[in-house]
Amino acid sequence: MARTRGKDSLRPAKPQRGRRRRVVHVFTEGRVTEPTYIEIIRERGVYDDPAMAVEVRIANATAPGSQRKPVKLVEAAVRLMREEARAAKRSGLKKEFWPQVWCLFDRDEHESIEAALKQAREGDVGIAFSHPCFEVWRLLHHKPVTGTFGGVCGQATARLPFAKDAANIKVVLPEQLPSGSFEKAKERALRMNAAHGEHVPLPHRDPYTDVYTFVENGLGLTSY
Repeated sequence: MARTRGKDSLRPAKPQRGRRRRVVHVFTEGRVTEPTYIEIIRERGVYDDPAMAVEVRIANATAPGSQRKPVKLVEAAVRLMREEARAAKRSGLKKEFWPQVWCLFDRDEHESIEAALKQAREGDVGIAFSHPCFEVWRLLHHKPVTGTFGGVCGQATARLPFAKDAANIKVVLPEQLPSGSFEKAKERALRMNAAHGEHVPLPHRDPYTDVYTFVENGLGLTSY
């Protein structure tokens, strides 16, 4: 698995026809899990627009743990989005080709989640949020999720069918994402999320994940 450094791009997406190109900057809470997941699905995924080359840059690949809290991620992402928007306007770039900036983070036991979500919305930064953690999304690729995890990520991790055999559970491997599993994972996520009433604030919906929005709207994938 290729490593990413700084703002280096992950390997170019397979579709290289034409000259259309869009850059997606991604800030991830995890150093390993989200980047390895992204690399795998981009290599095998089906793109909504095969003529659009999507270049993904892990914006905080070398950031220390202290800079990976949700609020810190969003603050950095909003600054970058502001810079990218100014550059796009100066160059006369059509809006559909403007760079996107996304943050992927979990509820865990972080503070100020609501403030981070609000700041992201106001700063035009995309958010993929999971409660209690990203492992809920991984689990949905294999089976439906019911009940609650009580905010404990370890409970979600323990349910992964490969948890006992994985040398490093944080690393996402291709065989852990069965072919055609995105559609099933999204369908299960929608059902799971719908079990929460609209009156329940997003940070308190356990379990919850909307990583599928990043896959579709950020990466431009329809399946993998």
